[in-house]
Amino acid sequence: MDWVTILILLLGIYILAAAYVKATGKFADHIGFYGPIMMIKTENVGVFDWFRPYSRVLRAYGTVGVVMVIISAVLMTLMLVFAFNVTLVTQPEPTGIYKPQNILLLPGINEYVPSTLAVWFAFFLTLVIHEAGHGILCRIEDIKVKSAGLLYAVIPIGAFVEPDEEDAERVRGWPKARMLGAGITNNIVIGGICFVLFILVVGMATPLSSPAVYGVYEGGPAYDAGLPTPSVITEVNGVPVATRDEVTAALDTTSPGDRLSLTVEKDGVLTDRTLNLTAWPEAITAQVGPRSSGYMGIYYYDAASVQGMVGQMFSPIGWLRFVTIPFDMSVGGQQLKVLAFETPAAAYYEEPFPFFWGIVHFLFWSAWININVGIFNAIPMVPLDGGYILKEGVDRVLEPRGWGRYGQAIVTFVSWVLLSMMLGLIALPYLLHI
Repeated sequence: MDWVTILILLLGIYILAAAYVKATGKFADHIGFYGPIMMIKTENVGVFDWFRPYSRVLRAYGTVGVVMVIISAVLMTLMLVFAFNVTLVTQPEPTGIYKPQNILLLPGINEYVPSTLAVWFAFFLTLVIHEAGHGILCRIEDIKVKSAGLLYAVIPIGAFVEPDEEDAERVRGWPKARMLGAGITNNIVIGGICFVLFILVVGMATPLSSPAVYGVYEGGPAYDAGLPTPSVITEVNGVPVATRDEVTAALDTTSPGDRLSLTVEKDGVLTDRTLNLTAWPEAITAQVGPRSSGYMGIYYYDAASVQGMVGQMFSPIGWLRFVTIPFDMSVGGQQLKVLAFETPAAAYYEEPFPFFWGIVHFLFWSAWININVGIFNAIPMVPLDGGYILKEGVDRVLEPRGWGRYGQAIVTFVSWVLLSMMLGLIALPYLLHI
């Protein structure tokens, strides 16, 4: 069953359920509607009180979280300024990551975030973790929680915790900042834990050494011969091969201008292709040194190399590689897609246990979405959590000096500047190419 069919079924179930609730008035205390959005809530929120015995530890956790939010807010602001400047200078076309829908992290709408079970579970986990942080810190700081729940529009699109307004207004300074920053802190911490687990689980797979052709270079011999990809080379000039080293050894006996016969397997079907070998391109020999053998114009899927790159993701460069996996279209980036998407490359690993790749994908997207949602919410712009933390900080600095009336104006100005830059990132690629 494809995702379109599933979405139609979910839409039908949602419409029937909404019509039944509205027509009968049942569950009115727990279900409400805002246009097409269904709000399912409960006032039974005693679960947040379970954490009150650990108040000292959780206050320390919240304080560290506020510092983390402030650092994230500064970095995100600098990143926004940098991205806005780069957009003005490079004037990119309104394609790829510059399309408006790709600014959002919504699965199936963002072209780089697939609508799979792993992604939706990760997305839902992110929402719940974020709001749970607010609810727990509310009770730690003696703020009543009136209700909590989920927002549905066919699928879960949000979660919420509703604090008592009078209590929330009464709390000031660090207690309020801890409550406001708890959702961001939870997202970043849980995202970090999932990131570590992701790296550990990927390392459990055994990479296979089969000569897996993952792609061909345009204009090369394999491209001209129509070599199917992805596929696995099984014979070279009629001689069976089982590893990339055996293919390389056979290729080393050739020269530019020779003809090479390859047998490859794709989806259980064997195909024969004859390649007219050429000299190695200068762009490649400049990196790997001169080659006297013939050139096929293929690139392998290197499972061991992928695991090596995953093992290096604790470094700054490795972290950048992790963040860019969904939209990295380079050769290396295409090989890493197996970590986040359902691709044929999964066949080039020996799985250590059932549902291995489903767990890998869930951990990847749980880390990726949690961390991105966390640092995005840290942007010091109302109505994001970072904006309310900025307001609380500005008020605490200005009010003792008698300048409290300027606080709202400062926060509004900062919010509009940052919002303008965010909208500019969306609009400039279109405006600059009218």
